Amino acid sequence: MANSAETFAQLIAAFNTGNWPLALQLAEKLLPHTPNQPFVCYIAGVAHLELEEMSQALSLLRKATYLEPQRADFATQYAKALALLRLTREARLAADRALALSPNDPATLNALGVVYAATHQHEQSSTILRRAVALMPDYAPYRFNLATALIAIGALDDAEQELEACIRLDPLYWRSHQTLAQLRRQTVTDNHLERLQMLLARHNGDADARLHLNMALAKEFEDIGNYPEAFEHLVQGKAAGRQSNGYTIESDERLFKALETVAPGPQATTSGCLNEEPIFVIGMPRTGTTLLERIISSHPDVQSAGELQNFGMAFGYVTRSESAMLLDPETIARAGQIDWTQLGETYLSSTRPGTGHKPRFIDKLPHNFLYAGFIAQALPHARIICLRRDPVDTCLSNFRQSFSPTAPYYGYSFDLLDIGRYYVLFDRLMAHWQRAFPGRILEVNYETLVDEQEASSRRLLEFCGLNWDDACLHFEDNPAPVNTASAVQVRTPVYRSALQRWKKYEPQLRELLELLSSAGIHIAT
Repeated sequence: MANSAETFAQLIAAFNTGNWPLALQLAEKLLPHTPNQPFVCYIAGVAHLELEEMSQALSLLRKATYLEPQRADFATQYAKALALLRLTREARLAADRALALSPNDPATLNALGVVYAATHQHEQSSTILRRAVALMPDYAPYRFNLATALIAIGALDDAEQELEACIRLDPLYWRSHQTLAQLRRQTVTDNHLERLQMLLARHNGDADARLHLNMALAKEFEDIGNYPEAFEHLVQGKAAGRQSNGYTIESDERLFKALETVAPGPQATTSGCLNEEPIFVIGMPRTGTTLLERIISSHPDVQSAGELQNFGMAFGYVTRSESAMLLDPETIARAGQIDWTQLGETYLSSTRPGTGHKPRFIDKLPHNFLYAGFIAQALPHARIICLRRDPVDTCLSNFRQSFSPTAPYYGYSFDLLDIGRYYVLFDRLMAHWQRAFPGRILEVNYETLVDEQEASSRRLLEFCGLNWDDACLHFEDNPAPVNTASAVQVRTPVYRSALQRWKKYEPQLRELLELLSSAGIHIAT
């Protein structure tokens, strides 16, 4: 190829400046002539990764690591691609290989720390991210990533210091403001309201700023008891997030209808995978599923595996789904041809090596309620526990939570009435699963769990086939990392302040109350 050296130099320059479309264009010029040049494969793979073209990224980065097996940065980007594809087991193994190559540049260490966080290895993540920050202390994103890892392991004071450092370095790093607001309960005399309001006034034209700053303000105004102001900021913040997600409730209505229509009851002719390790904790998000998980995982025979996407990925694999969505009506329609044993074994294998260290593990992905019937068939000895909470508190809690606009499953959460409609769909689907699989799903009431902690905990352990252990009454002492929005709350004993929180917002919730009542949802007064 003529001028290949010049093209290669341009490729390196495009890579160094993060011009990913140009880098990809130049790499594609070189690849036919130098298909085994590791740097060209690597840069092309990273460009595809940054442009969210995942299958091409994975293929090229795998090849780059094969051609240059001693490059820690190559191995790290391959692990990152695996993590983004939710291939947790493979990502963890690839990250271990990268770490064994002793990386010492901050960018690679940061990426590696993020991969370990994505694979639920938070202690490892925080250790590696501390090294990245030590090498480049003035780079705000590294400080933020370290702060989130510290929150997961319960080092909240250190996390607060990192978040403040992040804000000093880059006041426009919007997520850091919201994370800081969520880190503790603010007071009238100790809060960030003035800084947040000033930034919002200056940057109200930035949708990302509106999302995160309004959600931070909502949290802090609620903390000091100004509920009308808190709700107004919730509405503004969620409206900013909704601009980019293109969600319609009709898409979820089709999905739930397909589940109720296609998903059958138990099939006597199939045995499924008879492994007894998994305990699935399911339910609407923000209903206390993390609290329930912490209670059970305080038992010495139980480990928490985190919020795994593995069952949905295994379901897509076994059904040979070609959909970009984790679950859609077309994929559900293939359920009739599933080999349930294969599905159960595929799921279980995909959780290794993160599981298998104790007799039981908890998979706490709330939205696995969509798969509850499939889980029951593929893993007939798995325990399935669904946490139910006051319907209005459930809807409000989803509205108060800032889910990513691009995250799967959470599109409904940016409009209060969409949340209400989604709750009705959830309620009807759970009734369907209970009819189809009687006795397989234990439904636990959050309010009862709070008011009758020991009795509820004993019932949970009995359902899971576990002997009683007093440690389950002191879940706040559980040292295991937490990588959910409840990471701060579950490190304190059970509290009742979240019960009927909706009453504080009752004037703002009239339309939601009418929607739920008209759908036959009982509202406790």
